[in-house]
Amino acid sequence: MEGVYRLVMSCPDRVGIVARVSNFLAQYNGSIMEANHHADLEQGWFFMRNEIKASSLPFGADTLAEVFAPIAADLNMSWRITDSAVKPQVVLMASRDSHCLADILNRWHSGDLDCDIPCVISNHDDLRSLVEWHGIHFHHVPVDPENKAPHFAEVERLIEHYKADTVVLARYMQILPPALCGKLPYRIINIHHSFLPSFIGARPYHQAHERGVKLIGATCHYVTEDLDAGPIIDQDVVRVTHRDRIDDMVRLGKDCERTVLARGLRWHLEDRVLVHGNKTVVFN
Repeated sequence: MEGVYRLVMSCPDRVGIVARVSNFLAQYNGSIMEANHHADLEQGWFFMRNEIKASSLPFGADTLAEVFAPIAADLNMSWRITDSAVKPQVVLMASRDSHCLADILNRWHSGDLDCDIPCVISNHDDLRSLVEWHGIHFHHVPVDPENKAPHFAEVERLIEHYKADTVVLARYMQILPPALCGKLPYRIINIHHSFLPSFIGARPYHQAHERGVKLIGATCHYVTEDLDAGPIIDQDVVRVTHRDRIDDMVRLGKDCERTVLARGLRWHLEDRVLVHGNKTVVFN
C-alpha cells in the first residue's frame, strides 16, 4: 500500500484556506490523494483532512511539519501530521464480555485495522486464552471494589509502558478516574450499549426495555471526565418490538456494538475524526 501523510487541521473559517494549503503542497510537488473539507457556518469554523502521497514529497513527515508550521500559525490552526507507515499502538481493555474484543482482534488479525495491539488489560481473567491465541500480552489487573486506586495505578502504568497512542474500552465495565481521562484527551474510545444520550450508565438494555422503546442502539465515543458524555464518533440502531425480551435486546445490541466500535476505531486510526468542543466532524 502506498504510504501517505495525513494533514488534519481545523481553524477559524476564512476565504482562501484550501488554496493556501493546496498551493503549499504544490510548491513541493505534493500529490493530494484524498481531500475533505467542511465549514461549520454556525460556529465559523473550518475543518480539513488531506492525504498526501508520501513519495511525492522531497522530505519526510517531520520536515513537512516544520515547513508547514508558519502557515498553520498564520491561520491559527489546530493541526497534526501523521505518517501511515507508523502504526499506532492500541491498548484494549475489557471485562468479561468478549464480543467487542473478539471482533477487534479478528479485524486486526485479518489486517482490517492498521495498528499494533501490544496488550489487553482486563479486571477479570476470563478472556486470557482468546487474547493469547492472537499472540498478544494479557494483563489481569483485579479490582478491589473498596479500593480501586491500585487497579487504576497499574492500568496507567501499563498504558505508559506500552506507549499507547489509543486506548479502547471494549466493554470494560469500570469507570475511569478523571485524572486518567485528562491525561489521554480524545485518545480513549468507549462503546456504550445505548443510543446516547439516552440510558446513560449501567444496564441500559434493562432501562430501554422498561421504557418500551422501539429502537435500541450503540454509541462509540471519546471518554471524558463526564460519564458517557464525550464527543460521539459513531452510532447505529436496531429495531425492536414488544415481543423482544431483555435477552433478545442484549443479543441484538451486541451485533450493533461491535460494528459501531470497529467503525469508530477505524476512523480514529485513519485520522478521520476531528473534535471541536463536544462534537466531532467525521470524514468517513
